Amino acid sequence: MWFNNASLFYKRPFFPAFSLTASHFSSPRIIIFTCEATVTRSGYFCCCSGEGKNRISVKPQTSVLVVSSTSKPQCFNLVKKKKMAALTDQYIVWTFFASLIGFFLLFILRLNGKNKSKKDTGNYKIQNDIVKRSSNDGDSSPENDSRTDIIIVGAGVAGAALAHTLGKDGRRVRVIERDLTEPDRIVGELLQPGGYLKLVELGLQDCVEEIDAQQVLGYALFKDGKNTRLSYPLEKFHADVSGRSFHNGRFIQRMREKAATLPNVRLEQGTVTCLLEENGTIKGVQYKTKDGQELRAFSPLTIVCDGCFSNLRRSLCKPKVDVPSCFVGLVLENCQLPFANHGHVILADPSPILFYPISSTEIRCLVDVPGQKIPSIANGEMANYLKTVVAPQVPPELHDAFISAVEKGHIRTMPNRSMPADPQPTPGALLMGDAFNMRHPLTGGGMTVALSDIVVLRNLLKPLNDLHDSASLTTYLESFYTLRKPVASTINTLAGALYKVFSSSPDQARKEMRQACFDYLSLGGVFSSGPIALLSGLNPRPLSLVLHFFAVAIYGVGRLLLPFPSLKGMWTGARLISSASGIIFPIIQGRRS
Repeated sequence: MWFNNASLFYKRPFFPAFSLTASHFSSPRIIIFTCEATVTRSGYFCCCSGEGKNRISVKPQTSVLVVSSTSKPQCFNLVKKKKMAALTDQYIVWTFFASLIGFFLLFILRLNGKNKSKKDTGNYKIQNDIVKRSSNDGDSSPENDSRTDIIIVGAGVAGAALAHTLGKDGRRVRVIERDLTEPDRIVGELLQPGGYLKLVELGLQDCVEEIDAQQVLGYALFKDGKNTRLSYPLEKFHADVSGRSFHNGRFIQRMREKAATLPNVRLEQGTVTCLLEENGTIKGVQYKTKDGQELRAFSPLTIVCDGCFSNLRRSLCKPKVDVPSCFVGLVLENCQLPFANHGHVILADPSPILFYPISSTEIRCLVDVPGQKIPSIANGEMANYLKTVVAPQVPPELHDAFISAVEKGHIRTMPNRSMPADPQPTPGALLMGDAFNMRHPLTGGGMTVALSDIVVLRNLLKPLNDLHDSASLTTYLESFYTLRKPVASTINTLAGALYKVFSSSPDQARKEMRQACFDYLSLGGVFSSGPIALLSGLNPRPLSLVLHFFAVAIYGVGRLLLPFPSLKGMWTGARLISSASGIIFPIIQGRRS
């Protein structure tokens, strides 16, 4: 309108007709008209009837409520002031009381909702009464099923991060985890800078706070008494961006806590025994609660994130699990790494040894032992192996702390699994995390791949409002396998390739490749920043990986042919190129990994 306090036009046919005089506009109040009206630039309120027009001056700061009860404009005699004023006042009073009652009811509902949320999620303790059980067969009731958009099996790194991400997007998420106590593992303790950036993108960066996590700025590489420092290329990033190392269990608990703060995310403890299928579509899960009850839960989408020991993956993929080696884990105390805030990789015989901080007072040591058969811990064979074979290859600064850790006897082992992604697309279900795809943990790329996959899935599902649209959901989920591939395949292939290159071998070509890799990285500049950008997840490009691998191979051939080429050197060089091609060939073929 042309005067201040813009007028409101409101149509309600049940208002009675009445008349007004101009004096109704003498003070700011809401005036109700029953005629069609307009307001001119000069501040006149016009009611029209037939060919005539009646004008009433309207003061500034006056609000006018026009009620149109007919389709044809009509004008009324300007009388009955008291009746109009009484009606207006009555309308205002009842509106005020209705608003007050509505606000009071809303406050009560919100208060109850907050209390329920705190009860369900406080300290992420599972409440078995989250599930509404059917009085007949113990299944979740249909009413409860309709309130769940997504079931997530497992609340490890992938499951907990996914629950928070999808819950934050408004999805109603139900997480079923076998054990909600703090995990105690010797892997999953190093998050690369690329993974940290994904954590920031998901709004979970505070989960590495308050757990005594340590910043990791790069690697130190040791071989035959020589060493070189390889820093992450972080110049273009914020100072907070770096790798993080920590106790795996503390990190997972922080993410579980954060997911549980969302009112539409429910965590409960239970062991999922099978997926429920109907006409080729996964409809939900069957699980056993902590007290032994068999229950069922239903949702349009079930995401399986139950880790490397998954008992559900066979329904959704063709697992080809390889166990090339085992990690033997120790915790070193009261010592300092040669290079602070760096991971340390010793190119030992027969395979690499890793050191990195997991708190301000603890250093994790992982000794890689090739094969699946390892020395026995129980009869002392492992301790003897660590003291006689491994200890002499440990940097002098860490030797005494290493021997002390062995003598304390807290030696743990973990099989290193590798499993390429070979999905079997199934409507209504998806595999993620280590249940779906694993790589050798030498490079610490597992969490980076998992968090990257979560970002891909979140972006895919955002435009899909109705998850019950099974056809659209299936199409979106099939796209997931393609979109995740550049990051996942690069990190996975690099992990497998570096493990083969860094492990000792009687093959002369492999020995030359190992030495060439160490020397190539020691050159600095692009020769170190390029491969480290790949390893850290900052530049996960397949083409860059291919170029650097062949650059290492060509560099190794050059070393063999200088200063003068020989038949033996040329033969070894040819075999070196062949070995490099065999390592990198899967990514050239576009293999899912």
